[in-house]
Amino acid sequence: MGMATEDRFRVIGGTHLRGEVRISGAKNSALKLMAAALLAPGLSTIRNVPDIADVDIMGDLLTRLGCTVTNNHGVVTIDVPQRPGHRADYDLVRKMRASINVLGPLVARTGKAEVALPGGDAIGSRGLDFHIKGLESLGATAHIEHGYVVAESPQGLKGAAIDLDFPSVGATENIMTAAVLAQGVTTIDNAAREPDLVDLGEFLISMGADIKGLGTPLITITGVSALHPTDHTTIPDRIITGTWAFAAAMTQGDITIHGARAQDLELPLEKLASAGAIITTTEDGIRVRMDSRPQSIDVATLPYPGFPTDLLPMVIALNAIADGSAIVTENVFESRFMFVNELIRLGAQISIDGHHASITGVKELSGAPVEATDIRAGAGLVLAALVSEGETTIDQAFHLDRGYPNFAAQLQSLGAKVTRE
Repeated sequence: MGMATEDRFRVIGGTHLRGEVRISGAKNSALKLMAAALLAPGLSTIRNVPDIADVDIMGDLLTRLGCTVTNNHGVVTIDVPQRPGHRADYDLVRKMRASINVLGPLVARTGKAEVALPGGDAIGSRGLDFHIKGLESLGATAHIEHGYVVAESPQGLKGAAIDLDFPSVGATENIMTAAVLAQGVTTIDNAAREPDLVDLGEFLISMGADIKGLGTPLITITGVSALHPTDHTTIPDRIITGTWAFAAAMTQGDITIHGARAQDLELPLEKLASAGAIITTTEDGIRVRMDSRPQSIDVATLPYPGFPTDLLPMVIALNAIADGSAIVTENVFESRFMFVNELIRLGAQISIDGHHASITGVKELSGAPVEATDIRAGAGLVLAALVSEGETTIDQAFHLDRGYPNFAAQLQSLGAKVTRE
């Protein structure tokens, strides 16, 4: 364990969060836009990139592939060589799952990719079978050897009709970024519909790609012979937006969220409204206010436009202090519930049965030492700490840094008694 992993948040509960926050660019979009820049030689610019460690890791990965990367206060420029490298080493990939997003672009551009099998969060197995099958449909050969995914297409890629068994975001992205330079037409049926994926598609279109049907289950891509560099602004992070919305509701607060896109969070905002939150749209975002104890809400996570799995810890935390009982079902990742054991340490009444959590709300939780197991669990525990009597320490705070830039400072600006140590 290095020094960084010893960081913790210390929270004294009991404050109502009030004030304003600004939403940074989406982590799950920015990292993938950076990887997709590989598709065109020359200088691409990506704006509104969040200030998180994963961005530096992706920058290092692209640098090793021969790019020149600069990051000036969230404006990332990537100068891509005519002939990028093709190997993404384990030492970088193990730190960040999004590294797998260089697979499609590299196969399309160089005819070969070797990408280490990714590491990242402890939230369950996410196989690469869909990615590999998709690339094979486009005419590549792909297999796993010595811990690397090795994909080759010396004759180039050819369009194909691809039907995904599950609307995997990563697989849709890798197929889309490979297909834009393939010969002929590719269709992706049962494609992911996440806003981050739509953002990536818009980025590719601005590079000269021909893509129809973004945001629907059927994406049609007509290959082009080459793409050109572009300048693109990352969409705001809907999971951070959702986290602040839940924070306002749980603490009976009032938060104006600048830069939020309500259309990316329709279902979570509807759920918060049914919990009693008053949600209004503002000139450049949304305002979430809560005047009473929240009512419990049943939720089942599903791929977009369903309830996002990344907000599961927030909804469990809200239900832990809500009036009533609720059932929360996790349909996307199997080990999201590691977080529940930590919440029980704070006095939550939760029982787990398979992928269902039954939660009976209590009026107030009580502070205790807990540990973040992944990015979103960390955020959920911070929200729970805000509604806990006394002091809570959240260990392994480095997880939060991967998804929430300046989280402690933003919480303090809303009146929370939070220190980072």
